[in-house]
Amino acid sequence: MHTVKTKRTVRVDQELLQAAKRYASRQGITLSSLIEEYLRTPAIQQDEAYARTPVLQRLTGILPEDATLDEYHRYVEE
Repeated sequence: MHTVKTKRTVRVDQELLQAAKRYASRQGITLSSLIEEYLRTPAIQQDEAYARTPVLQRLTGILPEDATLDEYHRYVEE
């Protein structure tokens, strides 16, 4: 599958950009690849097919969205 790439201008703090470049270099990847993978992550998590897996369907709605961490821990212990 061929993916069309596009250029975008993004304004980022210079120190943050330098840190990201160093990180990408240490990982052996380009800054573009680092950014692309970061941007891809939420898209994968929200993908409709992924969201409809049997395990997620069973878990969805067990606790209310505003449940506290303590409520979650009590639920897991039960």
